[in-house]
Amino acid sequence: MKFSPAFTALIVALVLSVRPAMAQEGEWTYQRCYEYALSHNLTLQQSVLNKRLAELTLKVDRMSMLPTLLGNGSAGYIFGRSINITTNQFDNKATFNASLGLSAGADLFGWFQKRNTVASSKYEVYAQNYLLEKARNDMGVNVANAFLQILLAGEQVKISRAQVDLSKAQLENTKKLVLAGSVPESNQADLEAQLARDSSTLVTAENAVILRTLQMKALLNLGFEVPFDTKIPDNIAAVPVINLTETSPEMVFSSALSIQPQYRSDEMRVKSADKTLSAAKGAMYPRLRANAGADTRLAGGIRYEQYGPDNFVTYVSSIGFPKSNPLDTVFTYDKFNNRATRKYTVGRQLSDNFGQNIGITLSFPIFNGWQLRGQVERAKIDLENRKLTQDINRLQLRQDVYTAHADAVGAYQKYLASITTERASQKAFDFATKRFEVGLMNTVEYVTTQTNLFKAQIERVSALYDYIFKVKLLEFYRDQKITL
Repeated sequence: MKFSPAFTALIVALVLSVRPAMAQEGEWTYQRCYEYALSHNLTLQQSVLNKRLAELTLKVDRMSMLPTLLGNGSAGYIFGRSINITTNQFDNKATFNASLGLSAGADLFGWFQKRNTVASSKYEVYAQNYLLEKARNDMGVNVANAFLQILLAGEQVKISRAQVDLSKAQLENTKKLVLAGSVPESNQADLEAQLARDSSTLVTAENAVILRTLQMKALLNLGFEVPFDTKIPDNIAAVPVINLTETSPEMVFSSALSIQPQYRSDEMRVKSADKTLSAAKGAMYPRLRANAGADTRLAGGIRYEQYGPDNFVTYVSSIGFPKSNPLDTVFTYDKFNNRATRKYTVGRQLSDNFGQNIGITLSFPIFNGWQLRGQVERAKIDLENRKLTQDINRLQLRQDVYTAHADAVGAYQKYLASITTERASQKAFDFATKRFEVGLMNTVEYVTTQTNLFKAQIERVSALYDYIFKVKLLEFYRDQKITL
């Protein structure tokens, strides 16, 4: 089968466009991790549900201020002697009864109880919005920490692999010297042991990368089978950070206090509790309500009499015998209406029994088992508790900021010291290598110098990532954002 040149060019273009995308599929930057976590993390989804629940509560409270309209209906059979609901007469037979009604009501005055409840719910919605923002910010910190841990583990793998390569090269060179008789065979055994230790360290470092990656995937709610390769910044040591000498912890605290979602949420929850207390107090006072309603009813098997015009029947009846002539009978003649009966229709019953009502109800609590008073006292305690929570979180925020500043300064000093240590260890190792190659240093001393350099390199990398994270944490308190 032959394809046209245009079709062939289209296929080639599609392949070339898909291959870079496939190559980038498993590459994750910090920003991509953070954005993915915002939409997939389970804890954040719970925060979103809490916000929706608060919004639903506010909607319900607002709708409760509208007038109410209720419909009711009932139907059933009554057996035995009972009063018919339409004729109000006693019946002694099975009768079908039914009733329909509508009732409406509206609060005229209730000491602003519902209005305060709505205000309380509104502040609770504001609080949940701030808590959701806090959860997102905390997720940024957690993702940044996990991301840097993966990068750190990757750097440790590189250092460990370089150490293994170096030990292999030294071992191969020593084997040649042993064969030539230049060095004793014990040197080869010492280097073989060192290579085994370095290989074990490399396996541990590689396993650490796997574990850190699994932790990140769990944080992102990402399938464990999905490829995940972190993209290291071009120069992680050159990531822009704040100047610690020009940043005081009190300045960071003042900035954090004005923008921290946790503290703003505490403010809203205190206001919510205050409005809840006002609503609880309002429930203890009289309540005025307007009511209106309409209802009708019907019963089955009822017949009613209907009188026709000028339609009479003469009834003759005997009323007794006269004393003068007991053999004669006295008769009387009466006229009665010719009464016809027919079934009482449903429509006629509903129309005849239709009634309406309107009124005003004034209700006030006298004694209800101290329930309302208990609600007021409970609202007072809740208000005081939320105020204490606000003060506790404020104090904790100050402590966290000062601790973060001290940690950042300490991490920076440790990083500078690790750089000096690594340089000195590298210089010592270079001299040791030259002495070892000419036979002026034994294998044990040389391996010790090499191990010291390896430890210094690991400590320098660890100190670098620890410093970056702690400075970024301090920036987070100041700006509520993290950039890598």
